Amino acid sequence: MMAAEEWIRRHVEPVGPIETGHARPWATVMRVPVAGGVTWFKACAQVQAFEPRLTVELYARWPDRVTEVLAVDEARRWLLLGDAGIAVRELGNPPEAWFEALPSYAELQKGEIGYALDHIGHGVPDLRMAALPAGYERLLASELPLARDDVNRLRDYAPRFTELCAALAELGIRESVQHDDLHMANLYTDGGRLRVVDWGDSSIAHPFFSLVVTFRFLEEFNHLAPDDPWFRRLGDAYLEPWGSGLEETFEIAIRVGWFAHAIAWTRQRDALPPEARPDFDRAFALVLRRAVAQTVE
Repeated sequence: MMAAEEWIRRHVEPVGPIETGHARPWATVMRVPVAGGVTWFKACAQVQAFEPRLTVELYARWPDRVTEVLAVDEARRWLLLGDAGIAVRELGNPPEAWFEALPSYAELQKGEIGYALDHIGHGVPDLRMAALPAGYERLLASELPLARDDVNRLRDYAPRFTELCAALAELGIRESVQHDDLHMANLYTDGGRLRVVDWGDSSIAHPFFSLVVTFRFLEEFNHLAPDDPWFRRLGDAYLEPWGSGLEETFEIAIRVGWFAHAIAWTRQRDALPPEARPDFDRAFALVLRRAVAQTVE
């Protein structure tokens, strides 16, 4: 990564060694200590080639709620980012943080509706409602880490899934940027401001799908029961910028969103080398089983 270090040093002056924070098939992140703090270098793999430009665009329009961008090289898929503080995971993933963050995230999504086609034109995956039935067929054609009975349940649900997509589209919420990894490791606080980081799993999709992942981790990490009042409070807080009377839309969106989330994972899986797939499939199987559970109405 000598070329990367040279590029980093053109934009900031490190005061210590540049160290790899993590290296994964889809991205490598390096910690860059600077006077007064730290910056972060991110090199995206081809599967996330859209991320640098998307991050820059979002920062230009929403500098108070996303990652600070210090430098970008779109051709080489490189980003140099400011430090956003600490992940709310380190605070125990408090629902109160999401109660504060979700309305501002919804405002970002509303504001990005007008840029949705531009984002798609620059490589952000297209998971709009019209594209989801074909995406579901691709999911079924994939090698899935599921028992045969579960695969058959997904296959039998295909007509109903298409019906739900049509019903959700008719309810009128326009597609926008959808983070699709909106959990405790991607919401940061510096003590006074919450920022959403790491937009590499994003798509253009129904915006309400974002809360599938947020709610999943509140269940699995915080052990909130599905009927915990926090879910209603957070859903209401998120919906407030969108307007009133959207409870039915939100309910359908969460159901459809589990399948859309699984569809998105197939894109990442297809880009992996064969030796990386077993580890990936252990997490993918959890997502798939949650999707299978949505087939029970």
